[in-house]
Amino acid sequence: MERNMNRGTEIIMQGAEVKGTLSTPEVLPIYLTTAFRGGADLDELNEYYAVKGYTYNRIRNPNRNALTELVSYLEGGEASMICSSGMGAITTTLLSLADAGDHILANSNLYGETLEILDVIKRYGIESTCVDFTDIEAVRKAVQANTKIVYTEVISNPTMAVVDVEAVARIAHDCGAKLVVDNTFTTSTVIKPIDFGADVTINSLTKFMNGHSDIVGGSATASKDIVDKACKLQALLGCTLDPFSSYLCERSLRTLDLRMERQLKNAEALAKALDEHPCVLKVNHPSLPTHPQHDIAKRLFAKGYGAMLSFEMPEDREKINAFMRRLHIAKYAMTLGGYATTLSYPILSSHASVPRDIRLKMGITDGLMRVSVGLEDVQDLIADFTQALSVFEK
Repeated sequence: MERNMNRGTEIIMQGAEVKGTLSTPEVLPIYLTTAFRGGADLDELNEYYAVKGYTYNRIRNPNRNALTELVSYLEGGEASMICSSGMGAITTTLLSLADAGDHILANSNLYGETLEILDVIKRYGIESTCVDFTDIEAVRKAVQANTKIVYTEVISNPTMAVVDVEAVARIAHDCGAKLVVDNTFTTSTVIKPIDFGADVTINSLTKFMNGHSDIVGGSATASKDIVDKACKLQALLGCTLDPFSSYLCERSLRTLDLRMERQLKNAEALAKALDEHPCVLKVNHPSLPTHPQHDIAKRLFAKGYGAMLSFEMPEDREKINAFMRRLHIAKYAMTLGGYATTLSYPILSSHASVPRDIRLKMGITDGLMRVSVGLEDVQDLIADFTQALSVFEK
């Protein structure tokens, strides 16, 4: 029975529910709520829990679930876990698949913070070994009796070395380990690692997947059993992605293939132009026939060779500074994968903590610049890099 209530109560209750007949919205609404009302009585509440209805945002949210469904489709997996960062996805995956006493075999050319987290989890009795995954025989020899995870990226940062995912998957499965592959640099537009034997595919949604440089997020895609186990740990760690970021990423993924098609073509054209420039010492991009793993990339990649490249200039700090100042289009940024072309200088960013002698062995010289290629007109990009590189001609 309705009755008049005081102002303080009415402020809480008025406008709290949608009234009128609703049809399905064209775009999924943003569910910015920490919790959902779950049943008029205990019996109804019990039924609600049984079907895994929405209860608390950290556990389940419509925007995050929509993103989960889309990422799972894109990566060709049964299910996905959506996290508040790429590192959240990596850490949760590793901790859910390995226990104290287990061993992780990892590519030595991984993202710096991935290597750091491998050191962190050593405190909990999970050992790791790093080898160069472009050397398949070295990978095979590094397997141990307690190896439970084999971990790699498809393309390394910043030298753009390509891993033969199919060959590494055979080694991992021969020893009963799970192969975890970071697909951030390539995305499912280029390759679906699960199709080549990977058990888990990781993505930093922050990068090409979202593509607009306005969220931080991560995902892990795998079988339902693997994801269910990881999600239980994720809920405890509290690293689920918020509803608004989930909405933004889901929106952006609708145009993933359209964006990547342009960026892949731009990267290939820019790599070729840089490779032909007299002031450029070396270009790292799998599209180039001179790239050490060009044939592997050609076999594995469905479309393009990735929108990331790096190139080496003479090690002249003043001229590198002048080169950067002359660029009109590409700007320095501490991220990658957005719609705009950006630069990164590895020895001051991703590999700043790596000793110089080790960096040089990895091919990371003081003249190496990494480029995340965007959506600009490629002729404008090439012209901009060409005129900026003229500082080395003086």
